[in-house]
Amino acid sequence: MAILVERDVVQLTTYVRLQAGLLGMSVLDQTKLITAASELGRNMLNYANRGDVQIELLNRGKQVGIRLIFMDKGPGIADIKLAMQDAYSTGAGLGLGLPGAKRLVSEFSIDSTVEQGTTVTIIKWANE
Repeated sequence: MAILVERDVVQLTTYVRLQAGLLGMSVLDQTKLITAASELGRNMLNYANRGDVQIELLNRGKQVGIRLIFMDKGPGIADIKLAMQDAYSTGAGLGLGLPGAKRLVSEFSIDSTVEQGTTVTIIKWANE
């Protein structure tokens, strides 16, 4: 799914909420996943002007979940450790996006190369 404008972030979160509900994810877990997806989608728009999101439904034995992979070709993040600290921001925001998203999901990984882009992968397992 391409994220080119703010409306695309809304479509992403709507679709993810639908899929999470179909998997039987609790309303609380759906809300956490949607909030993280919204933050990461908006980050792509704010810092890279666009990006793409892959959505995968997961099955791990009796457990189900959703993996979202956010990929952009923006400026990249020079210091990931610093970017993952609460209250750090290179923009006008509150600096809660990346660390906040990490706290809301089951699994979180980030890979970034300056002048090449950033990939953030999140997984939320249902009712974990």
